[in-house]
Amino acid sequence: MMKKKTTGKSTKYVLLVEDNPDDVALTQAAFEKSHIPNKLVVASNGKEALDYLFGQSKYASRDISDLPGVILLDVKLPQVSGPEVLKQIRLNTRTCRLPIVVLSSSVNLQEIDECERLGINRYFRKPATFEQFVKIIEEIRSTWLNT
Repeated sequence: MMKKKTTGKSTKYVLLVEDNPDDVALTQAAFEKSHIPNKLVVASNGKEALDYLFGQSKYASRDISDLPGVILLDVKLPQVSGPEVLKQIRLNTRTCRLPIVVLSSSVNLQEIDECERLGINRYFRKPATFEQFVKIIEEIRSTWLNT
């Protein structure tokens, strides 16, 4: 189910595509600790993310011109995999230039190579500590949300 979390006022939101509720909560906490004002929109699987971005299914009435400032994408997702989500985003002329950052616990080099081939902007391995995760979120903010 799509959840919106407002952390302040900003026009560009962040789309988090993550099926693990603990990782969603960790991301929300890191946004709050880093004082990131951008709204965090959560899609719990790959199909939901694509439906949201392309205004399909239950999101048919959504304004599809409202695009995120950055997409945080997990690789291992139910229904539609992270690489397939990435491929569909890159194939669409409206979404092909969206910044996409992969946050994954995967160390599978084949998956990482596939994501790089499909055009991710950055790959981060999910860190072991909250402090390390906050540093990643702050780097994402300074690179894609402060522009």
